[in-house]
This record gives sequence, C-alpha cells and structure tokens, in this order.
Amino acid sequence: MNYWLFKSEPFKFSFDMLKALGDKGTQWDGVRNYLARNNMRAMQIGDLGFFYHSNEGLEVVGICEVCALAHHDTTTEDPRWECVDVRAVRDMPRPVTLVEVKANPKLEKMSLVTSMRLSVQPVTPDEWEEVCRMGGLVPAP
Repeated sequence: MNYWLFKSEPFKFSFDMLKALGDKGTQWDGVRNYLARNNMRAMQIGDLGFFYHSNEGLEVVGICEVCALAHHDTTTEDPRWECVDVRAVRDMPRPVTLVEVKANPKLEKMSLVTSMRLSVQPVTPDEWEEVCRMGGLVPAP
C-alpha cells in the first residue's frame, strides 16, 4: 500500500463534502500539475491518503481511500489530465496542523513541508505513522 496527501480548499471542496458522497466517492478533478497527475497515475485502489484543508485551516482533517484508478478528468477535454476517485474513510480524531507538522523533526522532509504547493503528494510510511500518531490514530490505519 502507498500513502498520499490530497489538498483541497475547504470552501471549494471540504472533507465533509467528501463524506457526504458516501462510498461512491468522487473524482479528484481539476489538477493541472504534471507531478501531481503522475502521482495519481501511480496510485492503486485501496491506497490511503490524508485529506488536507489548504488556505483555510491548514490541517490534516481526515483519511480518504483511492477507489478508482487514474482515468480521464471529466472537467476538461484535454487528454493530458487524469484523476483518481477517492472516498472518505474517517475523520482524524484531532486535526494535525501545518504548524505542528513543520515543528516535528520526524517530518522535516515530508512533501507537505518541502513542496507545499503540490496538490497531490506522496507520503512515506514513517510520515504516515507519525501524522496518524499526532492526530490520535494509533495504530495507524
């Protein structure tokens, strides 16, 4: 299994909105960055990701799961852009803020710290465990 982080501005699409869609989930559309797209191409069904509220909140608020492999992003006719589908798995018992992530030496190399603008990022297994621990999910899913 691989781990990821998905960033969304909560006023556009929040974790509560994803939860409201239930098990069917939705496509993670609108990504127009090649590295983020390539990250989605590498995803497998069942991979888990942190749902991160960007711009407002600046915190990991939940966990989502990849439920469909990379496919054409239906919000564009441009064939270069693909996306995966994700569904909500669970809330973080306690949201983990960007300030906390940056203050943790175990996370100093995390993409959230080093590549803050990237909307879909890889997360290492050690980073996954540490952020889950910080958010009160022990053991990590």
